[in-house]
Amino acid sequence: MMTEESPIQKRKADHIQIALTREVTGRGITTGMERYRFRHEALPEIDFSRVSLATSFLGRPLKAPFLISSMTGGTEQAGRINAALAEAAQKRGWAMGLGSVRMAIEHPETAATFQVRSVAPDIPLLANLGAVQLNYGYGPDQCLRAVELTGADGLVLHLNAMQEVFQPEGNTRFGNLLRKIEEVCRALEVPVGVKEVGFGIHGRLARRLFDAGVQFVDVAGAGGTSWIQVEKYRAKDPLLATAAEAFADWGLPTADCVRDVRRHVPQVCLIASGGLKTGVDAAKSIALGADLAGFGRSLLPSAATCDPESIIRQMERIELECKIAMFGAGIATVDRLKGTDRLLCVGDPPVSDS
Repeated sequence: MMTEESPIQKRKADHIQIALTREVTGRGITTGMERYRFRHEALPEIDFSRVSLATSFLGRPLKAPFLISSMTGGTEQAGRINAALAEAAQKRGWAMGLGSVRMAIEHPETAATFQVRSVAPDIPLLANLGAVQLNYGYGPDQCLRAVELTGADGLVLHLNAMQEVFQPEGNTRFGNLLRKIEEVCRALEVPVGVKEVGFGIHGRLARRLFDAGVQFVDVAGAGGTSWIQVEKYRAKDPLLATAAEAFADWGLPTADCVRDVRRHVPQVCLIASGGLKTGVDAAKSIALGADLAGFGRSLLPSAATCDPESIIRQMERIELECKIAMFGAGIATVDRLKGTDRLLCVGDPPVSDS
């Protein structure tokens, strides 16, 4: 049973409520996916029934190249949301990321809200910690603890510098973090990845992360949730709340991040997330070079009902849209979708293969 709500639990509860009820999408910036479209193949030369979304991640098979992005944990509501998401991910064969497990490390009574292996025994599961905590007393031991608490297949360290600046209780000591990330990569036996939270990772940074031992990168680009805007609604300082308006269009569009990271680091396992809503968005992101496509806040309203079947219906829609896009472009497998030449930048003339 949970004890009286702590400040960090209150923050997590606020985040869920704000994401569900307030307008927190970045303004004046998009994912960039609208700049691309598939070249239509009137004669696709494949049967729709043979289009396959199957792939793998962290050594586990996936029925579809999709990830439920890290969102929450640490409160009773968050625990119910995570359980429903995990059950849906298990049934549909998606990977899943958990919200920051820092809460469970510092408040062990909340650990159960992150423990979903009992309902999702087969899917790739990611534990999650804020990278900045490596400058606030955390190290490989705490990172290992996060993995052990959750039974995860890997650890993702999230980068959220701009969120922390606008967060009333933010941790903003981001200096000399790369060396500490490298120490974690060397110490842990499971794969370590790095993700943004909605402002994007560019190719040169991805190269530095890969050289430091990071095995996967989630660009988490702009065009979806802006955590600056989320924190604006929690700001106690009117000056900071006003300043948030100047950063409504901050970040790197998701599509640009995917292309740039893949160009700089062909070897890294790459996840595209940030504002993706449809299976067509997902197909485009994989065609641009991603291995997986991540969905976050677009799933949250269904997840908030704590009804796995509601989430599953949304996941089925995304899968169907992706398969139809692949069929319409004459692409039968995820491997062939990756880096295909059948994705055109809007304005480019259609070209033939000859």
